[in-house]
Amino acid sequence: MTAFVKSLVDTHTQHPPSSVCPVNGHGAPAQRSSPPDAKPVDLAEAEAFLEQFYAEMEVFPPHNERLRQVRHEIETTGTYVHTPQELTFGARVAWRNSARCIGRLYWQGLRVRDRRHLSDPAEVAAECVEHLRLATRGGQIRSTVTVFAPDRPGRRGPRIHNEQLIRYAGYRNADGSVYGDPRYVDFTNRAVSLGWRPPMPAGRFDLLPLMISGPNSRPALFEVPRDAVLEVPLRHPEYSWFADLRLRWHAVPAISNMPLHIGGVRYPAAPFNGWYLNTEIGARNLADGDRYDQLPIIADYLELDTSSPRTMWRDRALLELVRAVQYSFDASGVKMADHHSESERFLAHVANEDKAGRACPADWSWIVPPISGALTPVYHRYYDAPDPDARPAFLPPEHADTAPR
Repeated sequence: MTAFVKSLVDTHTQHPPSSVCPVNGHGAPAQRSSPPDAKPVDLAEAEAFLEQFYAEMEVFPPHNERLRQVRHEIETTGTYVHTPQELTFGARVAWRNSARCIGRLYWQGLRVRDRRHLSDPAEVAAECVEHLRLATRGGQIRSTVTVFAPDRPGRRGPRIHNEQLIRYAGYRNADGSVYGDPRYVDFTNRAVSLGWRPPMPAGRFDLLPLMISGPNSRPALFEVPRDAVLEVPLRHPEYSWFADLRLRWHAVPAISNMPLHIGGVRYPAAPFNGWYLNTEIGARNLADGDRYDQLPIIADYLELDTSSPRTMWRDRALLELVRAVQYSFDASGVKMADHHSESERFLAHVANEDKAGRACPADWSWIVPPISGALTPVYHRYYDAPDPDARPAFLPPEHADTAPR
């Protein structure tokens, strides 16, 4: 098992590719005040993690020897360095502990890219792009996490301010309407204030640049190369007019602003991805009224009676939108889960955890899909309550030092 874990930790070093170019930020406003430097690692958290690690894994050196090493490192430096095996185990268990994720059956297959030696924004940006390329695999999406330098006493690790590595810009018009993704209007404006020049003419699906801070530095911007982003044009299996909507979505959902905590050590930049669930795109990103709000348009094409919510026009339009998303990803050969199959797999994960003698915390409101909830098996039961103190974990974004979301 040890050799298997070690083989999944990628430790090579790369120089930033020429395709990742910093955006000119001269004259940009200064960064907001930085939060205080990281505190020394809590020895109790480190000991608890090592106890869990050695309880679940068969590794060397023996527990007592490793514990002495870690205590000495913390006493002399205020922190300690995880072994590659500990980093891999910690990142995977952080996924296992993610109470809002329905796809945790696959937690043991998470690929861990060890980039803890990197904190320079340009190098971080380059590895984020490489993460996208390696995770995409032509549509055969693989769950991947890239871990950058941790916070240490007196020196902060890098921060990725983007909510996800791939997101679309939002532009507010003079009349208050938004062209693009309304969720990212504030982030788009901040990027512009730092020197980003949006494409001309602006589009509904313009890729936002990466916004990255190094230790004690203001954010720098880096374009995401188009050839690193696989996108799926959306069409419908029955309605040819659907293609006229010119909708599309990116293939890899890579969360990038949630710090990874393992054994008292915080890795503020640790972008990670799984693959999309059909309802994430069809029933939320493209359907929500404060996002792309496509249901009224689809209802009009379907010639539905929208005079009253009692006609169920939203439900009917939503179903066809989700169908189009699932069909398009399948037809393009891009990996995507459906809410029925994934619900069954999640219950298999719950059973596996129960067999292993572990609790399986789950946030019911996130596990149950936003469409046809009662038709899925995850709807009809309760789960262990989420534990905010569970570690290792991907924690909520650092609101104090990230750009608006």
